[in-house]
Amino acid sequence: MTNSSPTPATRITRRFDELRRAGDLGLVAYLTAGDPSLDATRRIVLAAAEAGADVVELGVPFSDPLADGPVIQRASERALKSGATLNGVLDLVRDIRQSSQIALVLFTYFNPVLQMGLDTFATRAQSAGADGVLVTDLPPEDSDDYRTALRSRGLDTIFLAAPTTGDDRMRRIAEASSGFLYVISRTGVTGERDTLADELPALLRRARSATTLPLAVGFGISLPGHVSVLGGLADAAVVGSALVAEVERARSAEEAASNVAARIRLLKQAGLRGMSRREAAAGQRSESP
Repeated sequence: MTNSSPTPATRITRRFDELRRAGDLGLVAYLTAGDPSLDATRRIVLAAAEAGADVVELGVPFSDPLADGPVIQRASERALKSGATLNGVLDLVRDIRQSSQIALVLFTYFNPVLQMGLDTFATRAQSAGADGVLVTDLPPEDSDDYRTALRSRGLDTIFLAAPTTGDDRMRRIAEASSGFLYVISRTGVTGERDTLADELPALLRRARSATTLPLAVGFGISLPGHVSVLGGLADAAVVGSALVAEVERARSAEEAASNVAARIRLLKQAGLRGMSRREAAAGQRSESP
């Protein structure tokens, strides 16, 4: 089992440590930066943090996404039309840091990072106040230079593990990861789903055997029931499309911030209830003869 967290600990690591001590399920909130504008995203992020989000992933809009479902694709299109760029998202991180210390992850494709230059990107991300980066289309086998650049600046490198990931590769992905391991709950693209995949518990058991890092589960997590089920199985739920849909439906930045905050409070409470039920069940089992 591996744990590759950098030293000193990032806000991500510190927050997951706090959640573990409290016995709480974390909530990672994904938002597309620049949808509908960078200033609106700042307000939405601050509202999400106030509502109880533990980590915020800021999606850098990209013109040719691979894993994004229709809701996030539309959000990226709106963000690109509003003029959002990687430079602008880094400036947004700096602006958020004036008001909040919530853990921030840059969620991006590799091409914008490569165009900026690994060292320049890592330096600017660290200076702005980011805590980690998740590059969706960068295999860990090809990430040596990237990881060196980021970790030398104290940034976490987060990678994805999927249901199709074999045990050996799961360990390699875990070794390349720090902060947390992002476990994709099902194959396919992002988007809201009615139910969780039946194979998820087995997938999480395999991930647990590969790493001591916190496990955050995403793709298709949208309902309070989903989050409740994850309590006791994972360390955090990642919610994206459901929050981005709230932004899409809103008629103003203020309404978007309010609606996202309300959804986060609902999901966070569901996670706490799920953990409480599992703790009670565990206590009953331990008291049985």
